[in-house]
Amino acid sequence: MKAIFIAYNQAYNQEIVDLLEGLGQRGYTVWQEIGGRGSVDGEPHLGNHAWPTQNHALFSVVEDSLVAPIMNHLRDTDQANAKLGLRAYVLPVEEAL
Repeated sequence: MKAIFIAYNQAYNQEIVDLLEGLGQRGYTVWQEIGGRGSVDGEPHLGNHAWPTQNHALFSVVEDSLVAPIMNHLRDTDQANAKLGLRAYVLPVEEAL
């Protein structure tokens, strides 16, 4: 099993959730209205008057077979809308309860 952490512009929330559910992934946790700034060239998403956009983050533990389909879709979405700052990370899961 793997964990996928996804940070994304709040406008993507339904698309991200639909992606997971469309692949049969039921479980996830979402953090809403979080701020941040990308390390490359994205604009800050801080929820203030100067940078009003905010991010969400999602964490899901998935079967290994779902990692590639999820990451491929996220990669395509990010390339189509690079300024919106979608980032995803795959992490090993050593134990789950």
